[in-house]
Amino acid sequence: MIVFESVNKTFPDGTTAVASLDLEVGEGEVAVLVGPSGCGKTTTLRMINRMIEPTGGRLTVNGRDVMSVDPPELRRGIGYVIQQIGLFPHRTIAENIATVPALVGWDKRRTRERVDELMTTIGLDAGVADRYPHQLSGGQRQRVGVARALAVDPPIMLMDEPFGAVDPIVRARLQDEFLRLQSEVNKTIAFVTHDIDEAIKMGDRIAIFSQGGHLEQYDTPANILAEPANEFVESFLGGERGLKRLALIPVAEIEADPGPVVAPDDSAEHAARVAAEHGTDWVVVVGPDRRVRGWTFVDGVGDARGTVGDAELRPFALQVAAGDSLRAALNAMMASRTGVAVRVDGDRRYEGILTQELLSRTIR
Repeated sequence: MIVFESVNKTFPDGTTAVASLDLEVGEGEVAVLVGPSGCGKTTTLRMINRMIEPTGGRLTVNGRDVMSVDPPELRRGIGYVIQQIGLFPHRTIAENIATVPALVGWDKRRTRERVDELMTTIGLDAGVADRYPHQLSGGQRQRVGVARALAVDPPIMLMDEPFGAVDPIVRARLQDEFLRLQSEVNKTIAFVTHDIDEAIKMGDRIAIFSQGGHLEQYDTPANILAEPANEFVESFLGGERGLKRLALIPVAEIEADPGPVVAPDDSAEHAARVAAEHGTDWVVVVGPDRRVRGWTFVDGVGDARGTVGDAELRPFALQVAAGDSLRAALNAMMASRTGVAVRVDGDRRYEGILTQELLSRTIR
């Protein structure tokens, strides 16, 4: 969908922002451009819709050389979201979303239906449609910016630090909402950020730039973390590559250990035997419905005549499912006195435990 062939950008003062860039973004991919300030990532993004024009090479969008297309026509087919959102303050939320449909000549009914559809899609209540941007929170305004970019269903979207102006909690929610939305709309997206963690989370592929607009590596997040191309990439990734890799691997990739499982009506003697077999001093208590009741130390079960159900059960603060990351599993391990993460299915039924040894083996 987007192809850079030896593309250069040199400004009149002689500054080279992008140097001989070769890069392809496939249909439906999210390509994240990341690097230090002044590395040319935003310049690269803006050349796609000719807000900045290349000084050399060839850049095509959906098979058409961008220099052969009238800029307004080109931009109407490309959604654009920026950090400061850029909503028109004197227009309502509905009017902001309807900006591009109005430019391309949609009738009022079609436009209104599209606005209503997008309000639902981005998770905003219909009641805010007649409000003005200053009456919304930063996170809500950012959602409106995304909706406006999607208004005429463009095949390509450009996103320049779209979540950089909100606090970390809202940012994480917007990232998750964006990933959910992308799974539905399947756009081709070029996404600029300075945050490598955001790049890893959001991108199908990541382009890492260095000063002077040099592309150092372009690959999937997993491959970049596993095999950095050079010292610059390794340094830019930071010192926690192993943890970052855990964030990319789903829990489903690991076969859970059955764990020291007992039922509420099992005896204290049986619980002690199960714990000994697994090398623990605790057991997981699972009911007949396969749901986790909690865990208990073996010596808390009581005398030989007692049952596990008589013990005081402690809850697992966190549980993980197949779609969660191994980083989430590690976090669950750290939160539990047992040192393990309990894995459950979509109906919260017990599937086993994940241990630090399993995580280490997987990452190796």
